[in-house]
Amino acid sequence: MANTVVVGTQWGDEGKGKIVDLLSEHADYVVRFQGGNNAGHTMVVNGKEIISHLIPSGIIQQKKCFIGNGVVVDPFVLLDEIDYLISNNIDVSPDMLKVSNRAHIIMPYHQEIDKAREEKKGKNKIGTTGRGIGPCYEDKATRRGIRFCDILDLDHFKEKVSTILEEKNFYLKHYFKTDTIDLDLVIDQFLKIRDRLLPYIADVSVALYEGITENKTILFEGAQGTHLDLEHGTYPFVTSSSTVSGNAANGSGVGPANLDEIFGIVKAYTTRVGAGPFPTELFDEIGDKIQKTGSEFGATTGRKRRCGWLDMVVLRNAVRLNSLTGLVITKLDVLDDLDEIKICTGYEYDEKTIHDFPPEIKILEQCTPVYETHPGWKQSTSGMTEYKDLPENAKKYLDRVVELAKVSIKIVSVGPGREATIIKENIF
Repeated sequence: MANTVVVGTQWGDEGKGKIVDLLSEHADYVVRFQGGNNAGHTMVVNGKEIISHLIPSGIIQQKKCFIGNGVVVDPFVLLDEIDYLISNNIDVSPDMLKVSNRAHIIMPYHQEIDKAREEKKGKNKIGTTGRGIGPCYEDKATRRGIRFCDILDLDHFKEKVSTILEEKNFYLKHYFKTDTIDLDLVIDQFLKIRDRLLPYIADVSVALYEGITENKTILFEGAQGTHLDLEHGTYPFVTSSSTVSGNAANGSGVGPANLDEIFGIVKAYTTRVGAGPFPTELFDEIGDKIQKTGSEFGATTGRKRRCGWLDMVVLRNAVRLNSLTGLVITKLDVLDDLDEIKICTGYEYDEKTIHDFPPEIKILEQCTPVYETHPGWKQSTSGMTEYKDLPENAKKYLDRVVELAKVSIKIVSVGPGREATIIKENIF
């Protein structure tokens, strides 16, 4: 398998965890390159569900995993996740996992500001998870962040936190009218975990470069989805990092010429968690049926996902932004019982049909999807492993997706387990 980037093409929750788990078997290294513990990747192994939020899904396959410099890391969540995976008999020793010394640390004040800010917005909330992701990226951009290399020097760490906390406490007390954070308590919390963290810290960029020179195969694991990208998504209803494939290089410290394949994960329908425009959202019994059949609840927040038809305006946008070389269709089996299935091919706006994804939220909210209707297959696809065995109407549906996206399908997933997977094209 070539060095491969895996990205979501919609608003996240496309099933990347299962696909990364599947592809990891054929990779030497797996790298997470952006986001934080606002992501959640769900894998089903031998009938047991395992969820990761920070550690790359490849750890399930016992591949060497890396958390790149583009990720913001809550060290307490990281250690909890390590313990959780160890309790599931998965080796997460420092030999198996490294965290970039340049990755930024989510501090306690980031979480408090995140929660206070969302609460203050009231009905104008954007749906943040409240885990401090955005405020941490803010400090990164304004050059006042704390990185993992900073905790190697305790005196330096204390000095930086003391300086930053003075400003954060003023903000919390006088603007949000909420409790301040005690410096000594923060330092004490980190002192308790520092010795355990130190063996995991490394220069991930150098480690990956050395692996490339030794012909190691790397899988780059993205979080969230293209339309949550800070630059290209439904701003401001986006995440705080760049989720597109171009950031795989920057967020891991690997040169872009080393990215060979870019797979876009596409749910056979569309979902979205939290606030923000969603042109193909369904508010009827079909939407409810898809939500229930697909068990559409956020892996990180547990929030009910909004459901709608497959949106080709969204998918074509993702194809262009990511330079996709292949599609992976997930959850096709969720559509098995439907009499008919719709595909959105464009939007009606201001008495015109548009085919490109507009940047303005106000326009998106006024767009009406243009649909074409396809007959359902009314037959279970769950557990199928050969493309030829799929019902004819299912194959016609997938062929139409390829025709509209102009990118071939590499894999089709028809269930949560590893075995419920169809490899359509040889990628290994």
